[in-house]
Amino acid sequence: MRLLVVEDDARLGRALRRMLERDRHVVEVTDHGLDAIEIVEAGIGVEAMILDLGLPDISGVEVARRLRRAGQRLPILMLTARDGTADRVAGLDAGADDYLVKPFAYEELVARLRALDRRAAGHHQIDQRLSNGPILLDQRLRRVEVAGRVVDLTRREFTLLECLLRHPGQVLSRDQLLDYAWPLGDEVTHNTVEVYVHLLRAKLGGDAGSRIVTVHGAGYRMIDP
Repeated sequence: MRLLVVEDDARLGRALRRMLERDRHVVEVTDHGLDAIEIVEAGIGVEAMILDLGLPDISGVEVARRLRRAGQRLPILMLTARDGTADRVAGLDAGADDYLVKPFAYEELVARLRALDRRAAGHHQIDQRLSNGPILLDQRLRRVEVAGRVVDLTRREFTLLECLLRHPGQVLSRDQLLDYAWPLGDEVTHNTVEVYVHLLRAKLGGDAGSRIVTVHGAGYRMIDP
């Protein structure tokens, strides 16, 4: 899953990123609520949010409320250091799907994320399988096939391909692809995108690889099927 962690405790944020990436999730971390809203509304495919209740600019409750008002339906797991009924009710009423009281066991957090993912999948099955010509990407199985042949992609290659498949015919700049496929704070450059696109084309091969078109001076696009 592509996860957004909104947590102002830098140590906890780093720990969550490390553990979630170990479990093959793509993770972005921010410590401000307004930044979280901007990331989600940028349309880069955040699949779930881990949202702290107490943030330095606006509260987690307000973040959830604004996202729901804007029509965003991504699952939200709210973290709170307050084991009070009023806080939990406020978070759930604002649009959070579940909550977890600090301190918590990492295993419980992951179990709750899996439950939210299953629940969301029931409403968004159409988004789980993406195709373009001979390419088929199954997001839930983390599997890519080209004309029935399974292609072994790294996590970054998979996420890059997913981004291109979700925007057929649209020119995506290198900055947009960096934002989607690499978490905030990673030391990557435009050349990194070029290298990964080259690797991705080679693994897809033939007609499939050639469907990723370079738009000189602008970025890349997946041919509109």
